[in-house]
Amino acid sequence: MSEKELSKKHPPDRKVDELVAAAVKARVKDGELPCAVAFSIADEMKVVPAEVGFTLDMLAIRLVKCQLGLYGYKPNKRIVKPAERVSPDLEKAIRASLANGRLPCAAAWEIAEQLGLRKMEVSSACETLGVKISACQLGSF
Repeated sequence: MSEKELSKKHPPDRKVDELVAAAVKARVKDGELPCAVAFSIADEMKVVPAEVGFTLDMLAIRLVKCQLGLYGYKPNKRIVKPAERVSPDLEKAIRASLANGRLPCAAAWEIAEQLGLRKMEVSSACETLGVKISACQLGSF
């Protein structure tokens, strides 16, 4: 789906919050906004990350540099690589957090926080375990 088609995945009557849109426009560069910046805007504006993701879709702004390494990196789109080894504690936390066989993005972040790991370490472990990450908090996937 191209950036221009992203708005079509939302109800036609849903409106953009103009304050969120202004915050996004102030930080967008070359039609792109990094995931970390989107989360920063959500925090600053006191809105859920999905609201910022919706705004990006409606403004046809491309979300880049997923903090889990899953999308938005040039030239290969994703940078996450399988972990060489996955600790039993990390595997247990991942498997305990699965929803329909997948690990929700928010759960990956929670696991990283709980175990004192970088978010990318959790996604790398998922790659090794064959676990797909789903439900992007910004609505990208």
